[in-house]
Amino acid sequence: MQSKKNLYIKIYGCQMNVYDSLKMENLLKPHGFSLIQDEKNADLIILNTCHIREKASEKVYSELGKIKKNNLGVKPTVVVAGCTAQAEGEQIFKRAKNVDIVVGPQSYHNLPKLLEKVKRQEKWVMDLDFDEESKFDEINLPENPRHSSFLTIQEGCDKFCHFCCVPYTRGKEYSRKIPDIYREAIGLISKGVKEITLLGQNVSAFHGIDQDDTIRSLGWFIKKICEIDGLKRVRYTTSHPKDMINDELFIAHAEEEKLMPFLHLPVQSGSDKILKSMNRDHTRDFYFEIIDKFRKHRPDIAFSSDFIVGYPGESDKDFEDTLDLVKQVGYAQCYSFKYSPRPGTPTSMVEDQVPEEVKSTRLAILQDLLRSQQLEFNKQFIGKDMDVMFDKAGKYSRQIIGKSPYLQSVIVESDDNIIGEIKKVHITEAGLNSLIGEITNCN
Repeated sequence: MQSKKNLYIKIYGCQMNVYDSLKMENLLKPHGFSLIQDEKNADLIILNTCHIREKASEKVYSELGKIKKNNLGVKPTVVVAGCTAQAEGEQIFKRAKNVDIVVGPQSYHNLPKLLEKVKRQEKWVMDLDFDEESKFDEINLPENPRHSSFLTIQEGCDKFCHFCCVPYTRGKEYSRKIPDIYREAIGLISKGVKEITLLGQNVSAFHGIDQDDTIRSLGWFIKKICEIDGLKRVRYTTSHPKDMINDELFIAHAEEEKLMPFLHLPVQSGSDKILKSMNRDHTRDFYFEIIDKFRKHRPDIAFSSDFIVGYPGESDKDFEDTLDLVKQVGYAQCYSFKYSPRPGTPTSMVEDQVPEEVKSTRLAILQDLLRSQQLEFNKQFIGKDMDVMFDKAGKYSRQIIGKSPYLQSVIVESDDNIIGEIKKVHITEAGLNSLIGEITNCN
C-alpha cells in the first residue's frame, strides 16, 4: 500500500493553467498524492507558471526562494511546470538550486516518470517536448469536479503576435479530436458539472476532426455539446478577432440559450499603426465589424478585452485611438497592462521603448475609463432579475456567491444549500466587482 504524500500546487496566469493543474492533481492521485492547501506540509510542490509578462516570471523565482524544508524538516520535491518552464528551461536550475524538475505544458503527463528519476537521485530532470496528443491520452476526469469546469479543446497559437511568447511556450495550434472532447464533456456532466468553459490559447481557431474525418468549427461544436442533457451553460475563451469569420459561431450565439452572452475578445490596441507593429493581422475597423456582427446576432451580448499600454513606438495619438475604441465598444470588464518585453519575442529587441512613467500615466487613464464602463454596465442590472449559478460560499455566514451570465459575481444570503444550482436573483445593489441581490421565488 502506498504511503500518503502531500501535494501542493500554486497556479499562475490563465485558465489553461487552472485546467492543467487539475489534470496534474488527478494524474498524481494514483501515485499516493493528496492535494493540500498549505505548502509547509508538502512533499511535492508544483508551481504551474505563466510567462506572458516579466512580472509573472519573477514572482515564480521569488516563490522558489521562499520554499523551505517542510514541517518535518524534509526538503520537498519542487517542480516548475508551465510556460516559464518551457521558455527558460535549464536557466531555472541555475537561478533556483532547489528545483528538481522542469516540465513544459505539453509534457506534464510524464510527471510520474520524472518523479521516479528524482527518487533515483537523478538531478535536474527536465521534459520540454511538444507532444500534444499523448498528453491528452494520459489525463483523467476529476473525481469530484466543481459544478463549473474548464475543458481544453485547443492549444497553441500560430499568430506570432510580436509581444507574445505563447507560440514558443505552447507550440503551434493544435485542436483535439471531436470524439475525445465530446466524451470528456459527457464525463464531466455525468459527475455533476453544469457549466463548461471551452479553453484554448486561440479557441476561435478550433478545427477539430470528427469521427468521419470532417473538420468542425468552434460554432459547430458548441451547438453539439448544447444538445447534452444536464449541461446548463457554455462559455469559451480566449479568441482572436482574425478567426471570427465563421458564421457557425455567430449562429450559435443567436440560437443557443445555453451559450452565455459574454465574449472575451482581446484587441490589445485601438491604433492601426500599433496593431500592425504587433502583427495582430487585423485593423480597428475589422474589430468593430466583428463586434457589430455579434450584437446583430445576439443583442444582449457583452464584451471584455485585453489592452497593452506603452507598446514600443506608441505615440500620444496611438493611445488616444485606444481610448476612442474603448468608448465606441463599451466594455463590461477588461484586463489592461503596461507593455513588458518577453525574451525571444520580436519586440523585446526594439529600441523605441516607451518610458516607464509614460506607460504608468497612460495605464491609469485607460483603467479609469474601463472601470467607469464596468461600473455603468453593472448598475444597469439594479432592479432586474437574472439567472445566477451559485458555486461557492462567501466570507460571511449565510453568504453564497454565484456567477451571472456575464461572469459578474453575484452575492446573496440563503440558509439553503444552493451551490451548484441556478436561481433567479433580483439585483438590489451593484459595485465595480460584484452585484448583490435576493433570490426570488419564480424559479
